Amino acid sequence: MKGRRFLALAAGLWLAALGRDRADDWIDATVLPPLAVQTSVEVLDRKGDLLRAYTVADGRWRLAAGDVDATYLALLVAYEDKRFYDHPGVDLKAAFRAVAQAVWNGRVVSGGSTLTMQVARLLEESGTGAWSGKLRQARVALALERRLSKPEILKLYLHLAPFGGNLEGVRAASLSYFGKEPRRLTPAEAALLVAIPQAPETRRPDRSVERATNARDRVLERGARDGIFDPDQIVAARTEVVPARRRPFPALAPHLADRARRDDPAAQRNALTIDRTLQIALETLAAGVVAGQGDRLGVAMVVADHASGEILASVGSAGFAASRAGFVDMTAALRSPGSTLKPLIYGLSFDEGLAHPETVIDDRPTDFAGYRPQNFDRQYRGAIRLREALQLSLNIPVVTLTDALGPAKLMAALDRAGVRFVVPGGQPGLAVALGGVGVTLQDMVQLYAAIARGGVSLPLTYRMEGQRAEGQRVLGASAAWQVGDILAGLAPPPGAPENRLAYKTGTSYGHRDAWAIGFDGNHVIGVWLGRPDGTPVPGVFGADLAAPVLFQAFARLKPELAPQSPAPPATLLVSNAQLPQPLQTFRSRNAAFEPDRDAPAVAFPPDGAEVELLPEGLMVRVTGGRGPFTWMVDGTPVALSLRGRQAMLADPGRGFVTLSVIDAEGRSARAKVRLR
Repeated sequence: MKGRRFLALAAGLWLAALGRDRADDWIDATVLPPLAVQTSVEVLDRKGDLLRAYTVADGRWRLAAGDVDATYLALLVAYEDKRFYDHPGVDLKAAFRAVAQAVWNGRVVSGGSTLTMQVARLLEESGTGAWSGKLRQARVALALERRLSKPEILKLYLHLAPFGGNLEGVRAASLSYFGKEPRRLTPAEAALLVAIPQAPETRRPDRSVERATNARDRVLERGARDGIFDPDQIVAARTEVVPARRRPFPALAPHLADRARRDDPAAQRNALTIDRTLQIALETLAAGVVAGQGDRLGVAMVVADHASGEILASVGSAGFAASRAGFVDMTAALRSPGSTLKPLIYGLSFDEGLAHPETVIDDRPTDFAGYRPQNFDRQYRGAIRLREALQLSLNIPVVTLTDALGPAKLMAALDRAGVRFVVPGGQPGLAVALGGVGVTLQDMVQLYAAIARGGVSLPLTYRMEGQRAEGQRVLGASAAWQVGDILAGLAPPPGAPENRLAYKTGTSYGHRDAWAIGFDGNHVIGVWLGRPDGTPVPGVFGADLAAPVLFQAFARLKPELAPQSPAPPATLLVSNAQLPQPLQTFRSRNAAFEPDRDAPAVAFPPDGAEVELLPEGLMVRVTGGRGPFTWMVDGTPVALSLRGRQAMLADPGRGFVTLSVIDAEGRSARAKVRLR
């Protein structure tokens, strides 16, 4: 008898072992679905806060879980799978209970699905009702438990749990329904996020607040029974209103976010130097600027820390309105800078020893080998200090300086500053001084950052990671300080606070672009306004339109400006009378070999002209020189010691004649004309 019992026991153990081995083989042979879950590409600000997220390939919002509230996790496990940390993937006790209740009641009363089985279903996107589906989920769940740890399985659930529509994962749901990260949730919020995945389409708060509220309250009651919440918490949680709509996902700094994604397509998380709070403030400002200004006006802004080169805010447009071509990033578009290149030209002239802020220069009509620039207001100031000429943004003095420097030297300085430029025709001329070159707003901010940093460029960066490459010296320290000191002396626009913001405005040819760029001791901001399609904006001026926006942007950045750095020791701080003689009045290096620009010239009739004589005789006019003037026809004096610049000469006869004029200093000019 004992022998038979022993044999029976041995046989039973052998059969059990055989069944276990076969079960192990069956589980190990399970072909698992891919365990790598695709999550949304994210763009984060300098503090790690979300700026923008992108949907995954099938259009779903599925964000990396990150830190999740501990109360939510405890409530999830208690409500969905109390023995999650103890069972091997299938909870036999819960399964038997569910089957017994279903047989007794004739319907499903409770589910026996574990969190691991739910993960199996979500990974394979399989159904929940058929027994064959349940068996498959059980098999995959058992296999998952052998491949992954409990925290890894729970993390998959946090990524894949459905929350209605195209929302997947607890983080996407928390951001969409509550507008917050799931790091800290109220009891009511945690309970709602536990309840929705059980019936995601019917319990969606944006479809039925009532059903969502009832489901949430049932989870809260279970949490109270399990000791997760105390009675006072439940009372307070029930009073919280369930959100009735989904919130849009953050889409801040959209153009820069797109650029970051293009620059590194493989990156899942792009950490930018952007300050989220400042970005929101400037995007709001941009929207206000274009409101009521027509449906085609665009605006762009860049804010940077000029000490580190980090971009703190970047506004490529005021929204995505098609009429404003809002999809175009105007911080990176090539535009004419108008007068905003003038500070660099003055700085180069100071650096080269050609001039000093107190040097006097002539502002008068000038012909530069056929190029005759005019001031914006078509007026002339005569002898004027360079300091005032820059503050008034006069054109003729800056073209005079560019002519002395040579346009190539200006282009070389732009290159050292890291400014990418396009010159129409490929050959720079004197017109580059007045904006005849294509540059971007971001690069112009980088140029002004170099001036603010004492003349040394530093490439602007928008990524937190990576080395900060030092740039090249663009201006000497003294020249850079002198430029900043001049710009800080500009009066602010009407209504703006009185401060020492160093800034410059610019308006491109045809009123196509309005600029304002400025800096204090720490930051630099650039503002552009215009139409992205390049068509003129009648009446737009940088000083009137862009400058007020610049000051408003600084006000949103900080309450007070940081002081400018003191003058370098080598800086010459004297009046014009105390300057060395060569610096008191501007003269280019080639002045001794150039024709006297103040010499007289026959303005009318011009050389080579054919002129019809008037009954009174021949009208003549002289420019330049110093009176009194003597006029001659074919070498014969016909008018002596005339004080005026215009005169009527007696009829000299018809045919070809040579007119000559001589001023009080003996300088002369002539013109050959045909009279009829």
